[in-house]
Amino acid sequence: MSGPLKGLRILDLTRVLAGPFATQILADLGAEVIKVERPGTGDDTRGWGPPYVKDAHGNDTTETTYFAGCNRGKKSVTLDLADAQAQQRIRSLAVGCDVLIENYKVGTLARYGLDFASLHLLHPGLIYCSITGFGQTGPYAHRAGYDPIAQAMCGMMSVTGEPEGVPGTKPQRVGVAVVDLMAGQYAVIGILAALLHRARTGEGQHIDIGLLDVGVASMANIASAYLGAGVVAKRNGGVHPSVVPSQVFECADGHVIVAAANDGQFRKLCEAAGRPELARDERFATNTARVHNRALIMPLLEDLFSSRTVADWNLALSKAGVSCSPIYSIDQVFDDPQVKARRMVVEVPYGAAGTLKMTVNPIKMSATPLSHDTAPPRLGEHNRELLGDDAAG
Repeated sequence: MSGPLKGLRILDLTRVLAGPFATQILADLGAEVIKVERPGTGDDTRGWGPPYVKDAHGNDTTETTYFAGCNRGKKSVTLDLADAQAQQRIRSLAVGCDVLIENYKVGTLARYGLDFASLHLLHPGLIYCSITGFGQTGPYAHRAGYDPIAQAMCGMMSVTGEPEGVPGTKPQRVGVAVVDLMAGQYAVIGILAALLHRARTGEGQHIDIGLLDVGVASMANIASAYLGAGVVAKRNGGVHPSVVPSQVFECADGHVIVAAANDGQFRKLCEAAGRPELARDERFATNTARVHNRALIMPLLEDLFSSRTVADWNLALSKAGVSCSPIYSIDQVFDDPQVKARRMVVEVPYGAAGTLKMTVNPIKMSATPLSHDTAPPRLGEHNRELLGDDAAG
């Protein structure tokens, strides 16, 4: 292991996405991550296929792409948490670790003597991070909670989707489990802060991450508009409520998204479109005016964009300094020259598949570069190394 967190040891009792994403980030940063999985089945996502990772001949292996996407760089051991001997082994592992991360329902690990209070007595310096749907306190603390529920309850789905009033439309979840991913990132931030506190005081602590809390915090300007001005945001089909134009436009052969974030960029957009007079019109000269007169300016812009191709608009607006992009499908993402130049994909050896392509961690550090050269582990791959046997209960 290399990287800025080299020498740090993490005990990972998480599964699915939020927790594994957090521990993958820590592994990328150089920490040793020991992932504890159920004997026989492992992390739930080992069974979430198809799709499965393909081998060199294009055939399915038994490894799911979901598991591969958030478990690189870890070591896997198999232990049954309901077994008393396995519980003792986990305690022994925890005493030798700096951090424990878990995402069991509130109260589950307390039944096994693996909760924060129990382990804190054995290892006062242990940093213990819990990720749950609703946090450790409150009337919903004992409920199961997943990303879609958090998206619904935090207000995210209420502002995602085609505009209200359009027949057949309804609130939509974001296409990626963004609350899970943000929860993982917040967990890492909390852990790093707790490590700094421990370095100063020697004290460990309990970090409590709730998906709903994360979702509410992520509403950012939408929440601020309500709390500060009483504005209840609604679905608007991707149109920015406070900036015009900042939205998707249909072109002659596809779609682009444009974000003219200030009046100068709007003037450049109008010049590139051959309609400089629009930026001089008092109804559209300022962003405030454009927001008030959205119904007037939008048909004019829509007509302009529909007259030219995606490539034409992307080239013209990029040259003009206006933020613009085609809307990529995932295969187009990895064919983009900027994505290639930033080396956002790494290929590593991976069991029966031969090799595995993975996205890399986007943090780029000059003095302590991150490592992405260790593939996700096979189930129980490190039992002998860490537990002294091949199959553990």
